[in-house]
Amino acid sequence: MNKPTLRQKLFRTKPIEMHDDGPHPEPQVRIETLRRSLGVFSLTMLGVGGTVGTGIFFTLAEAVPKAGPAVILSFLIAAFTAGLTALCYAELASRVPASGSSYSYIYATLGEFLAYMVAACILLEFGLSASATAIGWSAYLNNFIENAFGWHIPQALRSPMIVLGTGGMEIHWGRINLPPVLLIVMCGALLLRGVRESITINSVMVLIKISILVFFAVIAYSGFNAENFTPFFNADNSKGHAGMTGVTAAAATVFFSFIGLDTVASGGAEAKNARRDVPRGIIAALLIVTVCYLLVAVTAIGAQSAGKFEGQEAGLAVILQNVTGKVWPALVLSAGAVISVFSVTLASIYGQTRILYAVASDGLISKTFRQVSRNSQVPARNTVIVCVFAALVAGLVDSSYLWDMVSMGTLCAFAMVSAAVPVIRRQPYDVARHGRGFRVPFGPYLVPGLSVLSCLYIMKDLSVTTYAVFAVWMCCAVTGYFAYAIRHSHLGRHRAAHA
Repeated sequence: MNKPTLRQKLFRTKPIEMHDDGPHPEPQVRIETLRRSLGVFSLTMLGVGGTVGTGIFFTLAEAVPKAGPAVILSFLIAAFTAGLTALCYAELASRVPASGSSYSYIYATLGEFLAYMVAACILLEFGLSASATAIGWSAYLNNFIENAFGWHIPQALRSPMIVLGTGGMEIHWGRINLPPVLLIVMCGALLLRGVRESITINSVMVLIKISILVFFAVIAYSGFNAENFTPFFNADNSKGHAGMTGVTAAAATVFFSFIGLDTVASGGAEAKNARRDVPRGIIAALLIVTVCYLLVAVTAIGAQSAGKFEGQEAGLAVILQNVTGKVWPALVLSAGAVISVFSVTLASIYGQTRILYAVASDGLISKTFRQVSRNSQVPARNTVIVCVFAALVAGLVDSSYLWDMVSMGTLCAFAMVSAAVPVIRRQPYDVARHGRGFRVPFGPYLVPGLSVLSCLYIMKDLSVTTYAVFAVWMCCAVTGYFAYAIRHSHLGRHRAAHA
């Protein structure tokens, strides 16, 4: 028996039939399976719920100062990139009906090592996204309480300990951002009850948030001023964001607003018909999200000049208050934002737990993350660990450190998924058994290639600090793979046993 080489270990692929629909490579390992209970509507709502939230309610304050009114172009660039990648996700989801989203797709095409690296990227995406969205929730909750009751949360209880100041990182001892911690605890408690209950509540919250965004657009349009779009591009180059440079920099920021669409793919193991329903859910969620974002962005810029967005907390609520001169529209919007961000945080935590479940089921991380509760049929320990981590980050760290890191992790994962499409297209596929499934239009190279290029285009304007921190994270992932994963891989043991 020849011992496999390092290259063979790194690039071994998990056959499609061994994913959630087929036998596990370690038959002696008992794994409680997840319940298949999600249809197209539930998956679409999961995608919209995981996407529409803090991104549109909060990041305009970060993006408009960079791009000016041209932030609309930033949203279009981000939507175009997300759309190309969504098509790639849809094809892979129809071929690999697994719970691990990008990780599972890469494992079936490009090999174990790259799958592990992609898992690290999407854990960064979902983990920090849950924390960042929860932080955004704090500002709108405070705005709602202040308008409704004339009281506000004390600064010491809604400010993180680690913040980005004018001179770099600052530490303010004794401070904690308590509202996002409470939000994550509530999301964790709901997820522990069971996926069906969680998704039902999420769907209700999604319908509410869409109604709130339409409400904002209608009210904001009453104060629409076309002069707010002149000059269209940011002319201030003091921070290096003039013209198209500002547009692409803002695109990297607002891309955070489209993060969450891949949450649909994370539910592959819980979909009633994953090969059919997951692709439909991804595409439907993308269309709904894009329309909502463009509607809000255009009306927000029309109602308020670009110079007023910088540093504005609960920005959309403030816009309505300024347009109407009344408190009640801002009160309604703040209440809607509180509900919206709850669903985003819920979906982000859900996505992260399912990724960890998939990776642990393959033996690449501790089996603790794959243990499923027999009562609720959810990975309970996994959920608790994720919630503790997300709560600590949300309570102690300034969101300024999180936005771009989330975008970096997501863009890397998106690029890898796109690159996997030509590979999986060449693999044998039983059409008679599974149906033709969704296929990326115009062949396996054009759309995936454009998707990769779009991801790289947005990534180029991320900060040096973001690249440095991401490099450290990837180094930790490489260390984890060679220290643990490569030796405990169920696929590796399976192949060794049958060699």
